[in-house]
Amino acid sequence: MTEHVVIVGGGTGGTVLANDLADRLEPELDAGDVRVTLVNDDPDHVYKPVWLYVPFGQREPDDGRRALDDLVDDAIDLRIDRVSDIDTEARRLRFRGNSPPVSYDHLVLATGSTLEPDRIPGLAEAGHDYYSESGATDLRDELLAFTDGDLVLSVIGTPHMCPAAPLEFVFMADDWLRERGLREDVDITYTYPIQRVHGNPHIAEWARPLMEERDIRTETFFNAEAIDPETETITSMEGTELEYDLLVTIPPHAGVDLIEEAGLGDDGWVDVDRHTLEAEAAENVYALGDTADTGVPNAGSVAHYQAGVVGQRLASKIRGRPATATYDGKTLCFIETGMDAASFVEFDYEKPPSPAPPSEKLHWSKLAYNESYWLTARGLL
Repeated sequence: MTEHVVIVGGGTGGTVLANDLADRLEPELDAGDVRVTLVNDDPDHVYKPVWLYVPFGQREPDDGRRALDDLVDDAIDLRIDRVSDIDTEARRLRFRGNSPPVSYDHLVLATGSTLEPDRIPGLAEAGHDYYSESGATDLRDELLAFTDGDLVLSVIGTPHMCPAAPLEFVFMADDWLRERGLREDVDITYTYPIQRVHGNPHIAEWARPLMEERDIRTETFFNAEAIDPETETITSMEGTELEYDLLVTIPPHAGVDLIEEAGLGDDGWVDVDRHTLEAEAAENVYALGDTADTGVPNAGSVAHYQAGVVGQRLASKIRGRPATATYDGKTLCFIETGMDAASFVEFDYEKPPSPAPPSEKLHWSKLAYNESYWLTARGLL
């Protein structure tokens, strides 16, 4: 009997895992003992970190897009469709329209994050973001026309994708405006919902002095409640009101509804064992990347490392062996500190981050990593 592994989500985690299994289970796939299906609702794979560079004219959105069928090994069944229901008791997936249901033996959920700007009144009308392709291109136009006034970057809700990206944006904006002789005419304010400038206290402690040196004003414990596009003000639940001429926001994030509907977790995040990545509420179900509620950052490197763990555990189970691979919380991240300098952090569940001193070398290392990402997605790195 052929064992069927279904991966839902063709982002970093899902794509890396599919290619990992194609390599790891090559004998079983060739013999027809195992079948692996990758389901995604878009024919393209999108590398979202590229969007940070679009507003500054450093990249185009197409630089972060590739066809999934060019990235995924031919041994994988690629299905472009949208899952509408997960039945973990029957081990069955249903799809939109009249597509027949699909049964699975092992299910991996890598459905990622979605943006929900409508949670905050006025946000959809007034706020700009670089967490979506259209948001990044619109913000590019706004920045090019922006010569003076108040630039406000507001982080609205956590967790969110790319936890360092809000810091990166204000550092890059500061540098970008200085290069154009406009910085003296622009005030930059950064808001964060807790009483520090980043969720991780070690990164916050490192970033705060850099922000002070760059004259980037900070408003912590600022939970945005409403935005008035007419008066150009953003108000927090704590009663603070800020005026803006250009508002850049990190919109609220959520997972996909079908996760909660399947009883696997709240707000679209799957409750998992943070070491095995197995779902708490169902057998033979895994989650990785943003979808897995592990407490680690929603970063591409996390999904990459977790995919390797899930791949090893699946291979062990399929071969009737004990699954021993575990995820240790490993995360790495480059943090841009301007247009030509960056820092780097690497940490896990036990070891806290210690950001490296910013340098041009690390900036070019990040750009090189972005370029080599496509090899990573193909399972070649």
